[in-house]
Amino acid sequence: MENKELLNDLSRLSDGERIEMKNNSMKRNLLILSIIGIILMCPVSFLMAQDKTANYGKATNEILPYENFKKPYKNHFLIPIEFYGAGREKVAPKDLKEVRIGFLGPLTTSVMVPQGLQMLQGATMAMEEANKKGGYKGLPFKIMAHNDAGLWGAAANEVVKMDDEKVWAFLGSIDDVVSHVALRAALKLEIYMVCTGDPDPTFTETNIPWQCRVISDDRQSGYALVNYIHKKMGYKRVAMIRVNGRYGRVGVKEYADAAQRLGYPFVIEERFNDGETDFKSQVERVKKTNPDAILLWGNAKESGLILKQIRASGLKQPVFGSDRMVSPEFLKIAGPLAEGIVTTCQYNPNSTDAKYQAFKANYIKRFKQQPDVFAVHAYDGMSILIDAIKKVGLNRVLIRDVMAGLKVFQNYPGVSGKIVFDHSWNDVGDIYMATVRNGKFEFTVAPPMEVGSKKYNGPKAPGSYTN
Repeated sequence: MENKELLNDLSRLSDGERIEMKNNSMKRNLLILSIIGIILMCPVSFLMAQDKTANYGKATNEILPYENFKKPYKNHFLIPIEFYGAGREKVAPKDLKEVRIGFLGPLTTSVMVPQGLQMLQGATMAMEEANKKGGYKGLPFKIMAHNDAGLWGAAANEVVKMDDEKVWAFLGSIDDVVSHVALRAALKLEIYMVCTGDPDPTFTETNIPWQCRVISDDRQSGYALVNYIHKKMGYKRVAMIRVNGRYGRVGVKEYADAAQRLGYPFVIEERFNDGETDFKSQVERVKKTNPDAILLWGNAKESGLILKQIRASGLKQPVFGSDRMVSPEFLKIAGPLAEGIVTTCQYNPNSTDAKYQAFKANYIKRFKQQPDVFAVHAYDGMSILIDAIKKVGLNRVLIRDVMAGLKVFQNYPGVSGKIVFDHSWNDVGDIYMATVRNGKFEFTVAPPMEVGSKKYNGPKAPGSYTN
């Protein structure tokens, strides 16, 4: 009956009214098709937008692989890998008395124990603050701490133990090898891993959708140093002295590749082991090459001792270093010789940001020491993770979804600064240049890479160059 009445109404329309109705219908169909087209084109426009964004680590095109020969056929890490498995339907147990989050870091039997303890303290502080605010629906959060022994099999075993403890996610670690192995175990057991200490660029390049990194990586540090040493200062012949381990090998690689593409390969690359104290042979071989500058890549203690032996040998060339030199231990060992040293840092310890200042004051009051880079990023990593749990509840896959959603935590206001994840879940926020002046490190945001470079006319005395 309704269809018959509708036909009668249409028959009474004039020709003009019929034409207007037809035009409106066509407009409506075109609008629908346009919306569908926009939806279908989203991935394409997304990829096009990625091509126009700034290069990783603020680099110029000249240091990108094969940039002078041919454009890549395919760019990777532009689209996040999704997790299509099951588990989102699981409900949380009803008999819980606490919400457990795992921790994996060097707590004993490692040269990195001081840094591991700082990382644990930063994570603990974030958790204590969350518990003061009511925890998760009245349940307290609890850290399940595990030692990073620096061994391949041991790391996987610790993650298995965390699974037995029913943790909902975990933080870790500093050691490159341990972090990689732990991530593989996390993938198998489907436990989300927040890395807050390992700067190895290949960690996020595994494309495993059960991780994120809340700290800048060595590629960003390497590019910043290449920009400063070769572009800003104009040094061409750089000698490298690095630790003989994965931290040195992988960390130096990004700097070395970028420098070589500019035409400045290392004139020599010397190595040492953690715990060494006599570097006379390495320094003598460097001295024979008469470099423009020297780059150190290692922990604070060894870097400080090497610097002293470099100066004792009569070498006056400027010395640069990796981020682990930003330490009271390095300043204490190097003394006045540290003046003018330039390196990188993943945050600004002198920041006047109110959130950071509050964190710093509370940390000193709670642990009776200054927070370091590992404490700061562990605090941020734990804070982000707790926020994710509060948002979606106690379900490992849903926690993963929030953490991997990118948009949820884009520009997260951490105490380390603005945290921005790229599409491999790597923190690509600001990295800083750190310069020793008057016995203290001063920090400035690393600028975008310069085009071209300054002319260099020979070695300069330590401390005579400016940032």
